[in-house]
Amino acid sequence: MSETKQKEIHHIAVIGGGSWATAIVKILTENNDYVGWWMRGEENVMHIKKYHQNPQYLSSVELLTENIDISTDLDHIVKEADTLIFAIPSAFLKKALENLNTDISDKLVFSAIKGIVPDENTIVGEFFHEHYKIPLDQIGVITGPCHAEEVALERLSYLTIASADEGMARKLADRMNCDYIKTSISDDIYGTEYAAVLKNIYALASGICHGLGYGDNFQAVLVSNAIREMKKFMKAVHPIKRDINDSAYLGDLLVTAYSQFSRNRTFGNMIGKGYTIRSAMLEMNMVAEGYYAANLIRAVRKNYDIKMHIANAVYKILYEGKSPRKTMKKLQEKLD
Repeated sequence: MSETKQKEIHHIAVIGGGSWATAIVKILTENNDYVGWWMRGEENVMHIKKYHQNPQYLSSVELLTENIDISTDLDHIVKEADTLIFAIPSAFLKKALENLNTDISDKLVFSAIKGIVPDENTIVGEFFHEHYKIPLDQIGVITGPCHAEEVALERLSYLTIASADEGMARKLADRMNCDYIKTSISDDIYGTEYAAVLKNIYALASGICHGLGYGDNFQAVLVSNAIREMKKFMKAVHPIKRDINDSAYLGDLLVTAYSQFSRNRTFGNMIGKGYTIRSAMLEMNMVAEGYYAANLIRAVRKNYDIKMHIANAVYKILYEGKSPRKTMKKLQEKLD
Protein backbone atom coordinates (compact mmCIF):
# COMPACT_ATOMS: atom_id res chain seq x y z
CA MET A 1 0.00 0.00 0.00
CA SER A 2 1.25 3.49 -0.84
CA GLU A 3 1.09 6.63 1.24
CA THR A 4 0.17 9.99 -0.24
CA LYS A 5 2.19 12.63 1.62
CA GLN A 6 0.64 15.62 -0.12
CA LYS A 7 -2.81 15.17 1.40
CA GLU A 8 -3.28 16.04 5.05
CA ILE A 9 -6.40 15.97 7.20
CA HIS A 10 -7.00 19.26 8.99
CA HIS A 11 -10.69 20.08 8.67
CA ILE A 12 -13.26 17.30 8.41
CA ALA A 13 -16.86 17.85 7.34
CA VAL A 14 -19.79 15.44 7.59
CA ILE A 15 -22.47 15.63 4.92
CA GLY A 16 -25.86 14.36 6.13
CA GLY A 17 -28.28 14.87 8.98
CA GLY A 18 -29.48 11.36 9.89
CA SER A 19 -28.58 9.01 12.72
CA TRP A 20 -25.28 7.78 11.25
CA ALA A 21 -24.17 11.31 10.35
CA THR A 22 -25.02 12.45 13.89
CA ALA A 23 -23.06 9.53 15.37
CA ILE A 24 -20.01 10.35 13.20
CA VAL A 25 -20.15 14.01 14.24
CA LYS A 26 -20.26 12.91 17.88
CA ILE A 27 -17.21 10.67 17.36
CA LEU A 28 -15.24 13.37 15.56
CA THR A 29 -15.83 15.99 18.26
CA GLU A 30 -13.95 13.75 20.70
CA ASN A 31 -10.62 14.45 18.94
CA ASN A 32 -11.09 17.50 16.70
CA ASP A 33 -11.43 21.20 17.43
CA TYR A 34 -13.33 21.73 14.18
CA VAL A 35 -16.03 19.59 12.58
CA GLY A 36 -18.07 20.90 9.67
CA TRP A 37 -21.61 19.58 9.41
CA TRP A 38 -24.10 20.05 6.59
CA MET A 39 -27.74 19.09 6.88
CA ARG A 40 -30.98 20.11 5.25
CA GLY A 41 -33.51 22.05 7.29
CA GLU A 42 -32.78 25.37 8.94
CA GLU A 43 -35.03 24.52 11.88
CA ASN A 44 -32.92 21.48 12.76
CA VAL A 45 -29.73 23.53 12.48
CA MET A 46 -31.09 26.21 14.83
CA HIS A 47 -32.34 23.56 17.28
CA ILE A 48 -28.91 21.91 17.44
CA LYS A 49 -27.16 25.24 17.96
CA LYS A 50 -29.53 26.15 20.81
CA TYR A 51 -30.11 22.80 22.52
CA HIS A 52 -27.00 20.82 21.43
CA GLN A 53 -29.13 17.88 20.24
CA ASN A 54 -30.42 16.64 16.89
CA PRO A 55 -34.22 16.81 17.30
CA GLN A 56 -34.89 14.01 14.78
CA TYR A 57 -32.09 11.46 15.22
CA LEU A 58 -30.21 10.27 18.31
CA SER A 59 -31.88 13.05 20.25
CA SER A 60 -30.37 11.81 23.53
CA VAL A 61 -26.85 12.70 22.33
CA GLU A 62 -25.46 15.98 23.66
CA LEU A 63 -23.24 17.48 20.98
CA LEU A 64 -20.20 19.69 21.60
CA THR A 65 -21.53 22.47 19.37
CA GLU A 66 -18.63 24.80 20.19
CA ASN A 67 -16.53 22.53 17.96
CA ILE A 68 -19.12 22.21 15.18
CA ASP A 69 -19.67 24.54 12.23
CA ILE A 70 -23.19 23.47 11.26
CA SER A 71 -24.98 24.93 8.26
CA THR A 72 -27.49 24.30 5.49
CA ASP A 73 -25.05 25.97 3.06
CA LEU A 74 -23.32 23.02 1.40
CA ASP A 75 -20.75 25.11 -0.44
CA HIS A 76 -19.67 26.83 2.78
CA ILE A 77 -19.15 23.55 4.61
CA VAL A 78 -17.32 21.94 1.69
CA LYS A 79 -15.00 24.92 1.07
CA GLU A 80 -13.85 24.93 4.70
CA ALA A 81 -12.95 21.22 4.69
CA ASP A 82 -10.14 19.19 3.16
CA THR A 83 -11.84 15.89 4.07
CA LEU A 84 -15.49 15.07 3.42
CA ILE A 85 -17.43 12.22 5.01
CA PHE A 86 -20.69 11.50 3.21
CA ALA A 87 -23.37 9.94 5.42
CA ILE A 88 -26.51 10.59 3.38
CA PRO A 89 -28.86 7.71 2.50
CA SER A 90 -27.79 6.67 -0.98
CA ALA A 91 -31.27 7.30 -2.37
CA PHE A 92 -30.90 11.02 -1.56
CA LEU A 93 -27.22 11.55 -2.42
CA LYS A 94 -27.69 12.93 -5.94
CA LYS A 95 -30.44 15.33 -4.83
CA ALA A 96 -28.30 16.68 -1.99
CA LEU A 97 -25.39 17.29 -4.37
CA GLU A 98 -27.57 19.29 -6.79
CA ASN A 99 -26.84 22.35 -4.64
CA LEU A 100 -23.06 21.84 -4.70
CA ASN A 101 -21.20 24.42 -6.79
CA THR A 102 -17.74 23.83 -5.34
CA ASP A 103 -15.11 21.66 -7.01
CA ILE A 104 -14.33 18.73 -4.70
CA SER A 105 -11.80 16.93 -6.90
CA ASP A 106 -8.97 17.96 -4.56
CA LYS A 107 -10.75 16.73 -1.40
CA LEU A 108 -10.34 13.47 0.46
CA VAL A 109 -13.74 11.77 0.21
CA PHE A 110 -14.90 9.03 2.55
CA SER A 111 -18.18 7.20 2.09
CA ALA A 112 -20.06 6.18 5.21
CA ILE A 113 -23.03 5.32 2.98
CA LYS A 114 -23.90 1.64 3.19
CA GLY A 115 -25.77 1.46 -0.07
CA ILE A 116 -25.72 2.24 -3.77
CA VAL A 117 -26.69 5.21 -5.91
CA PRO A 118 -30.04 3.98 -7.32
CA ASP A 119 -30.17 5.74 -10.71
CA GLU A 120 -26.51 5.02 -11.36
CA ASN A 121 -26.49 1.43 -10.06
CA THR A 122 -22.96 1.97 -8.74
CA ILE A 123 -21.34 1.87 -5.34
CA VAL A 124 -20.70 5.31 -3.88
CA GLY A 125 -16.93 5.37 -4.45
CA GLU A 126 -17.37 4.71 -8.16
CA PHE A 127 -20.02 7.44 -8.32
CA PHE A 128 -17.67 10.07 -6.90
CA HIS A 129 -14.82 8.93 -9.12
CA GLU A 130 -16.89 9.03 -12.30
CA HIS A 131 -19.03 12.13 -11.67
CA TYR A 132 -16.83 14.34 -9.50
CA LYS A 133 -13.38 13.32 -10.79
CA ILE A 134 -12.12 12.26 -7.36
CA PRO A 135 -8.91 10.23 -7.85
CA LEU A 136 -9.26 6.69 -6.54
CA ASP A 137 -6.43 7.21 -4.06
CA GLN A 138 -8.45 10.06 -2.50
CA ILE A 139 -11.52 7.89 -1.91
CA GLY A 140 -12.14 5.84 1.22
CA VAL A 141 -14.84 3.87 2.99
CA ILE A 142 -15.97 3.88 6.62
CA THR A 143 -17.66 0.66 7.64
CA GLY A 144 -18.70 -1.24 10.75
CA PRO A 145 -19.78 -3.32 12.52
CA CYS A 146 -21.28 -0.28 14.17
CA HIS A 147 -24.81 0.98 14.85
CA ALA A 148 -25.40 4.67 15.42
CA GLU A 149 -27.64 3.93 18.39
CA GLU A 150 -24.82 2.20 20.25
CA VAL A 151 -22.43 5.05 19.47
CA ALA A 152 -25.01 7.34 21.09
CA LEU A 153 -24.81 5.19 24.21
CA GLU A 154 -20.99 5.18 24.01
CA ARG A 155 -20.94 1.40 23.88
CA LEU A 156 -17.65 0.03 22.60
CA SER A 157 -17.79 -0.17 18.80
CA TYR A 158 -15.33 -0.91 15.99
CA LEU A 159 -14.86 0.86 12.67
CA THR A 160 -12.82 -0.10 9.63
CA ILE A 161 -11.38 2.73 7.53
CA ALA A 162 -10.55 1.52 4.03
CA SER A 163 -8.47 3.28 1.39
CA ALA A 164 -5.99 2.36 -1.30
CA ASP A 165 -3.69 4.79 0.52
CA GLU A 166 -2.67 3.40 3.91
CA GLY A 167 -1.57 6.81 5.16
CA MET A 168 -4.91 8.38 4.30
CA ALA A 169 -6.81 5.62 6.08
CA ARG A 170 -4.57 5.82 9.14
CA LYS A 171 -4.93 9.59 9.45
CA LEU A 172 -8.71 9.42 9.55
CA ALA A 173 -8.64 6.35 11.82
CA ASP A 174 -6.57 8.33 14.33
CA ARG A 175 -9.09 11.18 14.21
CA MET A 176 -11.96 8.78 14.98
CA ASN A 177 -10.31 6.65 17.66
CA CYS A 178 -11.64 7.36 21.16
CA ASP A 179 -12.64 5.59 24.39
CA TYR A 180 -15.66 3.91 22.80
CA ILE A 181 -14.49 3.67 19.16
CA LYS A 182 -11.66 1.38 18.06
CA THR A 183 -10.45 1.64 14.48
CA SER A 184 -8.55 -0.54 12.04
CA ILE A 185 -7.50 0.12 8.44
CA SER A 186 -7.83 -1.79 5.19
CA ASP A 187 -6.82 -1.33 1.54
CA ASP A 188 -9.93 -3.16 0.29
CA ILE A 189 -12.12 -0.22 -0.73
CA TYR A 190 -14.21 -2.23 -3.20
CA GLY A 191 -14.63 -5.25 -0.95
CA THR A 192 -15.61 -3.29 2.15
CA GLU A 193 -18.10 -1.19 0.21
CA TYR A 194 -19.64 -4.16 -1.57
CA ALA A 195 -19.81 -6.00 1.76
CA ALA A 196 -21.71 -3.05 3.23
CA VAL A 197 -24.16 -3.31 0.33
CA LEU A 198 -24.55 -7.10 0.48
CA LYS A 199 -25.03 -7.36 4.24
CA ASN A 200 -28.13 -5.18 3.94
CA ILE A 201 -29.66 -7.67 1.51
CA TYR A 202 -28.90 -10.54 3.87
CA ALA A 203 -30.30 -8.60 6.83
CA LEU A 204 -33.47 -8.13 4.82
CA ALA A 205 -33.60 -11.89 4.25
CA SER A 206 -33.07 -12.45 7.97
CA GLY A 207 -35.91 -10.08 8.78
CA ILE A 208 -38.25 -11.70 6.27
CA CYS A 209 -37.57 -15.10 7.80
CA HIS A 210 -38.15 -13.75 11.31
CA GLY A 211 -41.44 -12.23 10.18
CA LEU A 212 -42.46 -15.60 8.74
CA GLY A 213 -41.74 -17.34 12.03
CA TYR A 214 -38.40 -19.03 11.33
CA GLY A 215 -36.31 -19.54 14.47
CA ASP A 216 -32.72 -19.05 15.54
CA ASN A 217 -31.58 -22.41 14.16
CA PHE A 218 -32.57 -21.50 10.62
CA GLN A 219 -31.20 -17.97 11.03
CA ALA A 220 -27.77 -19.44 11.81
CA VAL A 221 -27.88 -21.49 8.61
CA LEU A 222 -29.07 -18.47 6.62
CA VAL A 223 -26.26 -16.21 7.85
CA SER A 224 -23.53 -18.84 7.42
CA ASN A 225 -24.66 -19.31 3.82
CA ALA A 226 -24.81 -15.53 3.39
CA ILE A 227 -21.15 -15.00 4.29
CA ARG A 228 -20.12 -17.69 1.79
CA GLU A 229 -22.29 -16.06 -0.84
CA MET A 230 -20.66 -12.71 -0.06
CA LYS A 231 -17.21 -14.26 -0.40
CA LYS A 232 -18.03 -15.73 -3.83
CA PHE A 233 -19.36 -12.41 -5.08
CA MET A 234 -16.37 -10.36 -3.96
CA LYS A 235 -13.88 -12.93 -5.24
CA ALA A 236 -15.48 -12.67 -8.68
CA VAL A 237 -15.94 -8.89 -8.77
CA HIS A 238 -12.76 -7.76 -7.03
CA PRO A 239 -10.34 -10.66 -6.51
CA ILE A 240 -7.73 -9.60 -3.97
CA LYS A 241 -6.47 -11.29 -0.83
CA ARG A 242 -8.95 -10.67 2.03
CA ASP A 243 -10.13 -12.53 5.10
CA ILE A 244 -13.92 -12.71 4.89
CA ASN A 245 -14.02 -13.37 8.64
CA ASP A 246 -12.69 -9.88 9.42
CA SER A 247 -15.01 -7.49 11.26
CA ALA A 248 -15.61 -5.36 8.16
CA TYR A 249 -17.23 -8.35 6.43
CA LEU A 250 -18.51 -11.03 8.81
CA GLY A 251 -18.84 -8.71 11.81
CA ASP A 252 -20.88 -6.14 9.91
CA LEU A 253 -23.08 -8.88 8.47
CA LEU A 254 -23.78 -10.36 11.90
CA VAL A 255 -24.75 -7.10 13.59
CA THR A 256 -26.98 -6.07 10.67
CA ALA A 257 -28.70 -9.45 10.45
CA TYR A 258 -29.35 -9.81 14.19
CA SER A 259 -29.53 -6.38 15.83
CA GLN A 260 -32.73 -4.73 17.01
CA PHE A 261 -31.30 -1.47 15.61
CA SER A 262 -30.99 -2.84 12.05
CA ARG A 263 -33.38 -0.98 9.78
CA ASN A 264 -32.94 -3.59 7.03
CA ARG A 265 -33.85 -6.42 9.37
CA THR A 266 -36.84 -4.37 10.55
CA PHE A 267 -37.94 -3.72 6.97
CA GLY A 268 -37.62 -7.41 6.12
CA ASN A 269 -39.54 -8.39 9.24
CA MET A 270 -42.43 -6.19 8.13
CA ILE A 271 -42.41 -7.77 4.66
CA GLY A 272 -42.42 -11.23 6.24
CA LYS A 273 -45.41 -10.25 8.37
CA GLY A 274 -47.39 -9.25 5.30
CA TYR A 275 -46.73 -5.54 4.82
CA THR A 276 -46.54 -4.32 1.25
CA ILE A 277 -43.25 -2.71 0.29
CA ARG A 278 -44.89 0.71 0.10
CA SER A 279 -46.57 0.41 3.48
CA ALA A 280 -43.34 -0.79 5.10
CA MET A 281 -41.42 2.15 3.62
CA LEU A 282 -44.03 4.64 4.80
CA GLU A 283 -44.01 3.29 8.35
CA MET A 284 -40.22 3.36 8.71
CA ASN A 285 -38.57 6.65 9.56
CA MET A 286 -35.28 5.66 7.90
CA VAL A 287 -34.21 4.25 4.55
CA ALA A 288 -33.65 0.50 4.23
CA GLU A 289 -30.67 0.42 1.89
CA GLY A 290 -31.13 -3.29 1.18
CA TYR A 291 -34.14 -2.55 -1.02
CA TYR A 292 -31.99 -0.69 -3.58
CA ALA A 293 -29.02 -3.00 -3.04
CA ALA A 294 -30.99 -6.06 -4.16
CA ASN A 295 -31.49 -4.51 -7.59
CA LEU A 296 -27.85 -3.42 -7.94
CA ILE A 297 -26.39 -6.79 -6.99
CA ARG A 298 -28.66 -8.54 -9.47
CA ALA A 299 -27.44 -6.20 -12.22
CA VAL A 300 -23.76 -6.68 -11.29
CA ARG A 301 -23.85 -10.46 -10.96
CA LYS A 302 -25.33 -10.81 -14.45
CA ASN A 303 -21.77 -10.21 -15.67
CA TYR A 304 -20.39 -13.06 -13.57
CA ASP A 305 -21.23 -16.71 -13.14
CA ILE A 306 -22.17 -16.51 -9.44
CA LYS A 307 -24.95 -18.43 -7.76
CA MET A 308 -26.48 -16.17 -5.11
CA HIS A 309 -29.59 -17.96 -3.86
CA ILE A 310 -30.29 -15.65 -0.92
CA ALA A 311 -29.82 -12.39 -2.84
CA ASN A 312 -31.94 -13.80 -5.67
CA ALA A 313 -34.74 -14.75 -3.26
CA VAL A 314 -34.80 -11.24 -1.80
CA TYR A 315 -34.88 -9.72 -5.29
CA LYS A 316 -37.84 -11.87 -6.29
CA ILE A 317 -39.81 -10.84 -3.21
CA LEU A 318 -39.04 -7.12 -3.55
CA TYR A 319 -39.11 -6.62 -7.31
CA GLU A 320 -41.14 -9.47 -8.77
CA GLY A 321 -43.86 -9.56 -6.12
CA LYS A 322 -43.21 -13.19 -5.24
CA SER A 323 -44.70 -14.61 -2.05
CA PRO A 324 -42.22 -14.32 0.86
CA ARG A 325 -43.42 -17.62 2.33
CA LYS A 326 -43.19 -19.60 -0.91
CA THR A 327 -39.88 -17.99 -1.89
CA MET A 328 -38.24 -18.76 1.45
CA LYS A 329 -39.61 -22.29 1.31
CA LYS A 330 -37.80 -22.78 -1.99
CA LEU A 331 -34.68 -21.11 -0.62
CA GLN A 332 -34.38 -23.42 2.37
CA GLU A 333 -33.89 -26.36 0.02
CA LYS A 334 -30.81 -24.67 -1.47
CA LEU A 335 -29.04 -23.93 1.80
CA ASP A 336 -26.73 -26.26 3.71
